[in-house]
Amino acid sequence: MIRSMTAFASGEREIRDWLFTWEVRSVNHRYLDLSLRLPDAFRFLEPAARSRVGALINRGRLDCILSYKKSVEGGADIRMNRELVTKLLATAREVDDLSDRPLAGFSALDVLKWPGALHEPETDREQLAAEILDLLTDVLKQAIVVRENEGRQLAALLKERCVKLREHVSSVRARMPEVLQSIRQKIMARLAEVCANPDSERLEQEMVYLAQKLDVDEELDRLDAHVDEVLRALRQKEPVGRRLDFLLQEMNREANTLGSKSADAETTKSSVEMKVLIEQMREQTQNIE
Repeated sequence: MIRSMTAFASGEREIRDWLFTWEVRSVNHRYLDLSLRLPDAFRFLEPAARSRVGALINRGRLDCILSYKKSVEGGADIRMNRELVTKLLATAREVDDLSDRPLAGFSALDVLKWPGALHEPETDREQLAAEILDLLTDVLKQAIVVRENEGRQLAALLKERCVKLREHVSSVRARMPEVLQSIRQKIMARLAEVCANPDSERLEQEMVYLAQKLDVDEELDRLDAHVDEVLRALRQKEPVGRRLDFLLQEMNREANTLGSKSADAETTKSSVEMKVLIEQMREQTQNIE
């Protein structure tokens, strides 16, 4: 199954009065490049989370972001740190006594904003870990579905261009005898202008040499073989993005050689069209896992 490397997925789940949310963003990359953003309280999940991602995703730049908050249903169990607040108020009065002029007043909310003035009960992180990781797996599977859907579209576009490449290869192959015959006639006409009795044996030798120089059968055969291999790769279940990229480099090389050997405007045009198609395929392949 061909997969794109572009996707976005998210999911949330209430776990023991806490609402956890995973977001996964994926774009193309040569290798698997994973960036995990976890709250400080859950950084211990990083090795296990990386393992979950690596088991399901092979290539791409992935941003996996975990966030959490107290769920509405769970209510708020907030307690005041009485000892700290008492010290804060005493210190505030002491500062006020030292001042030679009244200081700006503050409200109870100002005091409660002080770090540590409020705290919530400790959460058993270890008990939450398995369910948080299961949620990550679910979100990754959603992302994979998105990647597969886009992958099917990319595969269809690649197959389309393979068909057009085959048409150009067939056209050049069918035209080559006509090209050689046209060149032969032009040479005969020029010789007739300068020489009444041209050396036919020498002419045949030159034509053989020219035919060898302009022979593109190998390039056309290799282009056909590469197209076959691209179509075969598109049917594979494992990731084939790198293989496709290599095949398209080889196809571009053959199309360039075909153009350099061309002695005919139509063959040159076909070579250019092939290179355009191959470049389009390379751009699409950059996003295939």
